[in-house]
Amino acid sequence: MISLETGICRLFKIDYPIVQAGMAGGPTTVELVAEVSNAGGLGTLGAAYMAPDALRQAIKEIRCATQKPFGVNIFAAPAQDDFRRLAEVQKTLSPFRSQLGIREIQASYQSPDWSAEQFNICIEEGVSIVSTAFGCLSAPQMKAAKERQVKIVAMVTTVAEAKQAEASGVDALVAQGSEAGGHRSTFSLDQHPAGAQIGTLSLVPQVVDAVGIPVIAAGGIVDGRGLVASLALGAQGVQIGTRFVSSTESGVHSAYKQAVFKSDEESTVVTKSFSGRPARGIKNRFIQEFEQTGINPLPFPSQNTITKDIRAAAAKANNPEFMSLWAGQSTRSLKEEVAAAEIVRTIIEEAKGILS
Repeated sequence: MISLETGICRLFKIDYPIVQAGMAGGPTTVELVAEVSNAGGLGTLGAAYMAPDALRQAIKEIRCATQKPFGVNIFAAPAQDDFRRLAEVQKTLSPFRSQLGIREIQASYQSPDWSAEQFNICIEEGVSIVSTAFGCLSAPQMKAAKERQVKIVAMVTTVAEAKQAEASGVDALVAQGSEAGGHRSTFSLDQHPAGAQIGTLSLVPQVVDAVGIPVIAAGGIVDGRGLVASLALGAQGVQIGTRFVSSTESGVHSAYKQAVFKSDEESTVVTKSFSGRPARGIKNRFIQEFEQTGINPLPFPSQNTITKDIRAAAAKANNPEFMSLWAGQSTRSLKEEVAAAEIVRTIIEEAKGILS
């Protein structure tokens, strides 16, 4: 009998080394998180954009739906707004708003700063695993987590970031290759303006060699072959996002799912157009036309805040050309909605078949 139990399974108290990515902005519903955890993987709530009360309620609902461990993903630290070029960028966004029938524009903006409160809620509610994007938690936060035996996971895109995260005291790392959908988790955009773009095959073994804590591979992994390959590279598990975006329980718009089903390995680009931070998504009219203007977006999170009305109007109009369609490079095999538990089962069966 082939066992896929790894150090990650023992660390997180899960059956299989599959982590569902904590995708912020709506994909990770209570149902998705609970179904993945119930199937033996680690479901993760993408909480980075959630208001504190909504986060607390979601944690309670997940706990009602599963007795298994689950995680919550947050941004490591609040980002600072910068609206100094607001008028210039708003002028560039005007044609998109016109096409979507948006007539009223906010006079002023402020991005919510909930990261500290979100972390505190995770601690108060007894969440057993907290993962971070864009950096590491503060020393006081790490101390609070250790005191309560909360496992902390950081997502990294370079070996230097992996070493920094290990030194901060994290329990495990997600090595995010450039094939991954969504935001690059690169710590410093000053050093890597487009986000570090090291592929999974290159990044994972080098991170494994550089640190002494478990590594989870991420980026372009959608099946049992990806799991087995990641284990061969020295990872102790995989983190999967895009395949769960297309799951039955995913909270993304149906037009978003259809865009994923129609896409292939050439469909995605890394862009700052929607959020001001490098992120991989399916290229659409918004990305193409915004980038053609030659105007730089505002920094994150300010660009994300000012494009929110465009994305919301696009969703209401069932128009994927103006939505942020975050997806990785391995979408060719994704053609229909599949239940999250079935995705976990299929990946494990495929992996065991290869190993046997």
